[in-house]
Amino acid sequence: MQYTIISPEKLNASITLPASKSISNRALIIYALSGGHMLPMNLSDCDDTRVIIEAIRYMPKVIDIKAAGTAMRFMTAYLSVMRGTHVITGTERMKHRPIGVLVDALRMLGADISYVENEGFPPLRITGRTLTGGSLEIAGNVSSQYISALLMIGPMLEKGLEMRLTGDIISRPYIDLTLWLMREFGADAEWSAGDVISVKAQPYRGRDYVIENDWSGASYWYEMVALSKDRDATVQLSGLMDGSKQGDSVVKYIFSLLGVKTVFESKETNMRQVVTLKKSGRRVPRLEYDFVNSPDLAQTVVASCCALGVPFHFRGLSTLKIKETDRIEALKAELLKLGYVIQDRNGCELVWDGTRCTPQADVVIDTYEDHRMALAFAPLSLCQPVTINNPQVVTKSYPNFWADLRYAGFEVREEK
Repeated sequence: MQYTIISPEKLNASITLPASKSISNRALIIYALSGGHMLPMNLSDCDDTRVIIEAIRYMPKVIDIKAAGTAMRFMTAYLSVMRGTHVITGTERMKHRPIGVLVDALRMLGADISYVENEGFPPLRITGRTLTGGSLEIAGNVSSQYISALLMIGPMLEKGLEMRLTGDIISRPYIDLTLWLMREFGADAEWSAGDVISVKAQPYRGRDYVIENDWSGASYWYEMVALSKDRDATVQLSGLMDGSKQGDSVVKYIFSLLGVKTVFESKETNMRQVVTLKKSGRRVPRLEYDFVNSPDLAQTVVASCCALGVPFHFRGLSTLKIKETDRIEALKAELLKLGYVIQDRNGCELVWDGTRCTPQADVVIDTYEDHRMALAFAPLSLCQPVTINNPQVVTKSYPNFWADLRYAGFEVREEK
């Protein structure tokens, strides 16, 4: 299936964003570890969250998390402390995404985990049991999802958990988000030093909880306002918080450099805020930024800068190579189709000096089974019609994206 997206001349829309996938997935694991008082409210309805709900609700012998990397990491740790034996598996791509760092760490804590097929990769056979816990050392530059998975089971360990992160610490806001959410459910978890996190053996307390909406999802609307030729372009987004713990809330700062102004106003009825995005009329001539703490925004900002003609040098992108696809190579390949010559350095940097080439005729954007490729490239329709392969991939994080585009006035035409 393909979608061809044609943009409206005017952009003026009020959008209800999906609930935060990052918060939903963490809250579900903590909910299950707390004994299942009540499911969190306003859960994300994306694929990643659904597979966790199904897994903790039914606990089948074989748990298929499909393409959900977060679910694979979080459920691996969760199953290690739950009674019973389970095999956790996923798509072919998931079977090629490394998980050895997490498995090694869990084994050091006493977990019973074996590889079903290839060493260092899913599927895994896990027999859950009570783990002793104690001290653990892990590299700080691995995926923060490994670290978060370990932290969330910390209160269930007999001796708690003291985790020392070595080297550079990447994606720290995601670690902070995990610690904050753990404390919301009664855990005693905090940074006890600059590189050490301590979690006491203090069980979670069940409670009612409402999930904030998704700042990652907001990023695509920032991109649309930035790219729209409508000087009065305005988008209102509900369910976000100015002081959000989501790392991707930094999008409001990044896009302030690309010509988008963010205005918050309180809504007393639900204690949430409405965010209004408008053009500021000012943007930087060149952008340098380190995405080490917000790698999921990289595709959106790279695509935006190219379309706006803003050269860039972006760092902190090492984790992009182990996401749903190798996002660095995917960005280079798809932007080249559109005439933008992007260079990568050291496997963790992307550079564009403004070099252009002749774009391909009748370009079709491939998504590589990666939701963020579809989500980041669709707004480029504000510069030219865009056709996207396998557009349904957005269900991984933003199931209503195409409906929201139509609501905002875009024509989304299905091609066979």
